[in-house]
Amino acid sequence: MRYLHTMIRVGNLEAATDFFCNKLGLVEMSRYDNEGGRFTLVFLAAPEDVELARAKKAPMVELTYNWDEHEYNGGRNFGHLAYRVTDIYATCQKLMDGGVTINRPPRDGHMAFVRSPDGISIELLQEGDRLAPQEPWVSMPNIGSW
Repeated sequence: MRYLHTMIRVGNLEAATDFFCNKLGLVEMSRYDNEGGRFTLVFLAAPEDVELARAKKAPMVELTYNWDEHEYNGGRNFGHLAYRVTDIYATCQKLMDGGVTINRPPRDGHMAFVRSPDGISIELLQEGDRLAPQEPWVSMPNIGSW
C-alpha cells in the first residue's frame, strides 16, 4: 500500500493556491479542470518532494475546487486520505471480512471508498491498470456517504 494524497475542498481556489504555494511554499505539480463535473483539482508537493512527486513516489495535497459550492460546514472541507493498493478486490474483501462497510464498492476495478471508525473517508485506488469488473463488486450499491 502506498499513501497518495490528502484531499481538501476549497471555496476560493485563488486564495487557497496563494496560501499553499506563495505563503506555505508548496509547489503546484498539476491542475485538472473537469467541465462536466464542474470541478478543478490542483495537486501540490512539498519543495523537497518535487522530484519524487514527478515520479509519483511522494504524497501530495489535492485541492478540490467545486465550481458551484463555496462554503463547507462540519468539516466537509477535508475530503479523504488516498492509498494505492496492489489488488483492490482483495483489499476490499479483507476490509469487509473485518467488518468494514465498503461505502463505494470498486465496481470499476479501480476505485473504492471506506470510512474509518471516526468517519474519515479513505479512497483506495488500484495500482496500474484497473482490474476487470467482477462480482460481487459490480452489483454492490453505494452505502452511506463517502
